[in-house]
Amino acid sequence: FKITTFYCLTDENCAEKPVFSPSRLVVKFGDPSSTMCTVCEQCTAVFGLEKSLGKNIVKGTTITWKADSVTEWELPLMCYYDNNYTQCCSRLPVTVYKPPDNVSISFVNHTGPMYEGRQYSLQCTVQGVAPVGNLTVTFHKGHTILGQLKSNNTTRKPVTEIFTLNITSSKYDDGVHYWCESKLELGPEGPQPPPVVKSQNITANVTNAPRQIPCMCKNLLGNKLNSDSDGRRL
Repeated sequence: FKITTFYCLTDENCAEKPVFSPSRLVVKFGDPSSTMCTVCEQCTAVFGLEKSLGKNIVKGTTITWKADSVTEWELPLMCYYDNNYTQCCSRLPVTVYKPPDNVSISFVNHTGPMYEGRQYSLQCTVQGVAPVGNLTVTFHKGHTILGQLKSNNTTRKPVTEIFTLNITSSKYDDGVHYWCESKLELGPEGPQPPPVVKSQNITANVTNAPRQIPCMCKNLLGNKLNSDSDGRRL
């Protein structure tokens, strides 16, 4: 993995900056892609499009960039022309994305039945997604949305991210399905509808909490002790 950066000595008085079309690029990792950059007619003495992959095709005042396969997570594209020993330039915002390999849901540190009125944590694991900062994770109980979470991770490479939501069980939850889904929201330039990956279902088994039944016991000295069914002294 490498990061390529292009520098531009920008003329602050640059009146006619190069124009990209489209003005933003969203491409799936491994897919082909293209864009065009146009400069003004009097700006073609020295002009170009800096890239880290792909090829340029120059025709008149327009440069067309094409790549058969986008294989970099950071894809800098900068179009420029020389203007009195400085450069007038524009950079194209590029988002390279990858849907998750897998989405799964589980309880944190819990197996077996759930007890009514107790708090539990649901964990949604999203594997191999990029960029995770554009991901929204939604937790569901049946057809009810329990909550939505986003990541503050700014990396552009694929990562595995874990999202956690606390819930309180109810007797009415017995038999319901918990599940989560990830949605990669990449704006109007991205795929429509946004890529969604759903987890498997886990079924809640909710039972009443163990009853505390007081009992009278004697210690070795014959003294009576009050305790509950778990042996805790009252």
